[in-house]
Amino acid sequence: MIKTEKPHPERRLRGVLEELSSGCLRFVTLADKDQHHSSRTRLDRERLKSCMRELENMGQQATTLRSQVKKNTMKDKLKQVQNFLQKLRFLADEPQHTIPDIFVWMMSNNKRIAYARVPSKDILYSIVDEEMGKDCAKVKTVFLKLPGKRGFGPAGWTVQAKMEIYLWLGLNKQRKDFLSGLPCGFEEKKTTRGQNLPSFPPISLLYTKKQVFQLRAHMYQARSLFAADSSGLSDPFARVFFTSQSQCTEVLNETLCPTWDQLLVFDNVELYGEAHEMRDDPPIIVIEIYDQDTVGKADFMGRTFAKPVVKMSDEQYCPPRFPPQLEYYQIYRGNSTAGDLLAAFELLQIGSGGKSDLPPIDGPTDIDRGPILPVPLGIRPVLSKYRVEILFWGLRDLKRVNLAQVDRPRVDIECAGKGVQSALIQNYKKNPNFSTLVKWFEVDLPENELLHPPLNIRVVDCRAFGRYTLVGSHTVSSLRKFIYRPPDKKAQHWNMTAKQFKGYLAMANGAPRSRPTGEIIVNMEPEVPIKKMETMVKLEANSDAVVKVDVSEEEKEKKKKKKGGGEEIEEEEPDESMLDWWSKYFASIETMKEQLRQQEVAAAEAEEKEEMEIAEGFKGQAKNKEKSKAPKDDKKKKQQSAPELPEKKNKQKIDELKVFNKELEAEFDNFEDWLHTFNLLRGKIGDNDDNATEEERIVGRFKGSMCVYKVPLPDDITKEAGYDPTFGMFQGIPSNDPINVLVRVYIVRATDLHPADINGKADPYIAIKLGKTDIKDKENYISKQLNPVFGKSFDIEATFPMESMLTVAVYDWDLVGTDDLIGETKIDLENRYYSKHRATCGVSQTYSIHGYNIWRDPMKPSQILSKLCKEGKVDGPHFGPGGRVKVANRVYTGPTEIEDENGQKKQTDEHLALTVLRHWEDVPRAGCKLVPEHVETRPLLNPDKPGIEQGRLEMWVDMFPMDMPAPGPAIDISPRKPKKYELRVIVWNTDEVILEDDDYFTGEKSSDIFVRGWLKGQQEDKQDTDVHYHSLTGEGNFNWRYIFPFDYLMAEEKIVISKKESMFSWDETEYKIPARLTLQVWDADHFSADDFLGAIELDLNRFPRGAKTSKQCSLEMVTNEAELPMVSIFKQKRVKGWWPFVARDENDELEITGKVEAELHLLTAEEAEKSPAGLARNEPDPLEKP
Repeated sequence: MIKTEKPHPERRLRGVLEELSSGCLRFVTLADKDQHHSSRTRLDRERLKSCMRELENMGQQATTLRSQVKKNTMKDKLKQVQNFLQKLRFLADEPQHTIPDIFVWMMSNNKRIAYARVPSKDILYSIVDEEMGKDCAKVKTVFLKLPGKRGFGPAGWTVQAKMEIYLWLGLNKQRKDFLSGLPCGFEEKKTTRGQNLPSFPPISLLYTKKQVFQLRAHMYQARSLFAADSSGLSDPFARVFFTSQSQCTEVLNETLCPTWDQLLVFDNVELYGEAHEMRDDPPIIVIEIYDQDTVGKADFMGRTFAKPVVKMSDEQYCPPRFPPQLEYYQIYRGNSTAGDLLAAFELLQIGSGGKSDLPPIDGPTDIDRGPILPVPLGIRPVLSKYRVEILFWGLRDLKRVNLAQVDRPRVDIECAGKGVQSALIQNYKKNPNFSTLVKWFEVDLPENELLHPPLNIRVVDCRAFGRYTLVGSHTVSSLRKFIYRPPDKKAQHWNMTAKQFKGYLAMANGAPRSRPTGEIIVNMEPEVPIKKMETMVKLEANSDAVVKVDVSEEEKEKKKKKKGGGEEIEEEEPDESMLDWWSKYFASIETMKEQLRQQEVAAAEAEEKEEMEIAEGFKGQAKNKEKSKAPKDDKKKKQQSAPELPEKKNKQKIDELKVFNKELEAEFDNFEDWLHTFNLLRGKIGDNDDNATEEERIVGRFKGSMCVYKVPLPDDITKEAGYDPTFGMFQGIPSNDPINVLVRVYIVRATDLHPADINGKADPYIAIKLGKTDIKDKENYISKQLNPVFGKSFDIEATFPMESMLTVAVYDWDLVGTDDLIGETKIDLENRYYSKHRATCGVSQTYSIHGYNIWRDPMKPSQILSKLCKEGKVDGPHFGPGGRVKVANRVYTGPTEIEDENGQKKQTDEHLALTVLRHWEDVPRAGCKLVPEHVETRPLLNPDKPGIEQGRLEMWVDMFPMDMPAPGPAIDISPRKPKKYELRVIVWNTDEVILEDDDYFTGEKSSDIFVRGWLKGQQEDKQDTDVHYHSLTGEGNFNWRYIFPFDYLMAEEKIVISKKESMFSWDETEYKIPARLTLQVWDADHFSADDFLGAIELDLNRFPRGAKTSKQCSLEMVTNEAELPMVSIFKQKRVKGWWPFVARDENDELEITGKVEAELHLLTAEEAEKSPAGLARNEPDPLEKP
């Protein structure tokens, strides 16, 4: 069951790889000599060549792999090495067998009834032991099977006959050795063959030596057997074959985990050969499991093999080998596994003194079992009385059975032959929850947890006239997760027990209340600009510490510098009114990326450290210690320098939420803290749908839980105040009556959607389904986008438990035909709603009553805190003066003032309460991590393409019970609307523009200059100045105005353009592009195309400030942007100066081809309306002609 873990597996793997590479080289050198042998056909030669190629390759790969094997890469490398093994096996198999295989037939009345086929390569003899076939000169057990078509499928799985056979195949000259593998102690019987030459081989062998043994098969139990009957159960018995005898266990009815607890004794088993051979290689035992049917013959359910532990007559029956341990044997049915058998087998030699020398068999202790012997005491597991408590919550999503809907289901629980039935659900449609929540039964289970039998959950539907139909069943293979051990009185360390039994802490609220004396004070200091608490404090429950979490000195210094530096930082504190939910979201995504980056860095460092250790070759502990100290110091330095990075980036302090790059369920253990979900699978598995996927076999889900504990519980649990005996270990669970809930679904955006249209895009929209509510947001589809931003919220009223599975789907809108499903994700809201992690509404970082970060929950933090304390029976909360709050033995401090919309300050306890909630997992006993304010990322799946992600959806769900005060309006997360701006560019003059044209008559150089300009993405709206003809110095005067209106998203610094992709497009597609202005200088020609002379592109958010005069304007302004002061037109509004035009010369170097004096003026659409200006030199506000 548990793999043996030997120390330093990575060193052993390195050794194996070394052997492999040297072996490969040996083969290549041998094959090279052998290549041009005369008797080889072309196929042989080519195959040898390919083998040499492959092995040479493998040898090199093995050498490189060896250097990469480390502790943390061990698993991956092992996989690669297994690939080598498969390749070697494939190469070793000859494509054309030169020697035919051996067939053994069993005949009856000249009819062939069964056969076995033995590959000749397995029995080929060689002088070198390593090269000998694996079955050559050995007595082997062969199983005969049905010939022809009948041998395939379930019918052919039963063995027709078992036979022991000795085969040897070799060259004639080696034949003297052919009997060498037989058990010793025989005489050969030969017939004479003319002229007194003895014949070869002998006709028969006469054994003079034989050993008599007794085999004891201790058949204890089997588990997770194949369900052979339509009830989803079987009536199993086992048949044990040894040499030529067989015996059966008794039949146990209606179970998949039979505990036969039976000893089968095979007396007087005669085995031939030397005693030592018997001891080292006893014959194998075959165990077959059958299902007893009332009519017809028994159905085959699986088979397994075992080797007995052998005791010769001169050995003692004592540890370590005896009595033997029960072991698990995997049962196979065809090629698939079909359960495990727990049994032990011993083969005892009967010496000269007869059976009296054998260890005694304790006869039947209970008369009612008649002649059946139980497994003796030393071998059978030690049992204790356990109580199994079952929490029956409800059934969900039951599919039809034989076309009839399930109406009155019931759940039967069975474990080790005992069990309990749930209450009957009277009307599944009306209320699928159980009326009686907790039931229990007592059962004897082994002390050793590995031997615990599985627990079976079966759901039956009660039909008319007392008939029952099986709906589906589930096997809980390991009870380990559900075992509750009462905490030790002596252990004061709550944390230890808390970590081990997280799941049960919820239920086992009854346990001795030991209060460590020390109080722990956790101090939260607000940071400088905006109140933001971010502390991670991990404390042992009984340490007596005051922890003060403070902003480090350096950071404060830095902030001061920033405030003082004035000039260098142009970005001021963000204005509250400018911030919205999206600013919070983008800031959080940055934080998430930063965390991922730091994790990668840490992983890389660990890798580096291990590299060093390997290189060291473990040269001695003392050196090693120094070495490992060194990297740690580096790490400290690195960590000190790390926090500075985000400091520089985030000049503004924005409250953040937590972005999970996976589903919330993955982070919080499926919210199965006390309510578990068990998938029910269809009853009898027909052999034809063995290959049916797990998904297809699921017929519903059972919700509930269980708790297993040794029976006499310590008194203090049952005596505790508020202990309700009807709930047993499940104290304080909510009622499961139907409840009305307002579900608010926020859909932020989808990423990497699978294209659904021919153009490689999709037109996605959201569809939400919960119970009878079906919302299709079809009119708001987003055209031609694979990464659409939806930014929508939907309110749905639902009643748990009937409507608890929320489906959010993304469909592709089509003009004609039906819309295609791109992908969907399902969320079980019920588990979230009832979870102790409080997944109804995330706890945000700070508490504010207005603005973008407004508190969403109808309950204030202090109300939530007092509710949690009451439910978890925790002392508190006690708010004290000076910003202190005490919960259990913790004291938290924090700010106590809050500003309302008008900037009035008020006293409040909410910040304190929120501080406790954000560190609720540290509270002893009742604590667990609460779900923070978050956005989760869920994969979208499509049932037609199982297992392949069709994109991801970022979203979150809030739930509010309807009997509580109503929550406020939903947060507005609609995508930001672009703002309309107008950019006016006046081109005043140009200078030093290169001269392109030669004059016909005088040969002078001149240029006819004009300037062209446009905003990126709007090339079709380009605007040109008039032409300055015949400039001899490269100077041009224009006084010309361009006007570019555009839509701009401030937060993302992008221009938004909507346009049709082609004339046939039905609707416009939205593009977001960076804001860039391009100016170009051209030479106008009358008869040929205009010549392009140079250009400059200015990023309107960050561009170099224009030079004051034409002289100061240089190439530096383009090539060396990093060091120049940058300006943003959105901050400055008006900029004037000289900028260089550049182009690439023949050598692809940038060169200046002219300079332009321009003025950029940015206005919002409203301002532009108030002070209009004309294009070119027109009215209004005309420019004079140069």
